Amino acid sequence: MASDLVPLSLTVNGAPVARMVAPRTTLADFLRTDLELTATHLGCEMGACGACLVLLDGVPVHSCLVFAVQAEGQSVETVEGLTARGALAGLQEAFHARNALQCGFCTPGMLVNAFALIEAGGVPDREEIRDAISGNYCRCTGYEAIVDAIATAAAAKGEVPA
Repeated sequence: MASDLVPLSLTVNGAPVARMVAPRTTLADFLRTDLELTATHLGCEMGACGACLVLLDGVPVHSCLVFAVQAEGQSVETVEGLTARGALAGLQEAFHARNALQCGFCTPGMLVNAFALIEAGGVPDREEIRDAISGNYCRCTGYEAIVDAIATAAAAKGEVPA
């Protein structure tokens, strides 16, 4: 019923968005269904796999665990938005060069998490990278190529003067 809907205003990938949503709609479902941003994947829907990670005001969150209305007034950035503004170019290049993806299902969440880690500053070591991606489940790889790719991208970014 339309009367069960509540207003939602937020920014998604730099653009203002205003919609009416059901209060129980998850941020993941809102992004995928209402906005057709389907790179945000739904895996476990319990916050364990990391496939649904997006940035909420710059912080990685499991969008399957956040109601869309909880993002009211905030900024959401998905892998589509990060890609469109070129923020993931170095990571994507490193993932490709290191063959750090297989089926690709976990890749959007992995890229969002890796981006946030690199943006936090400094050049993380392999243990810090493993810790950062410990909430991202990948069935296809042994994670070594992913850690290599993130380390490569972080090192490359660390060499560029700010």
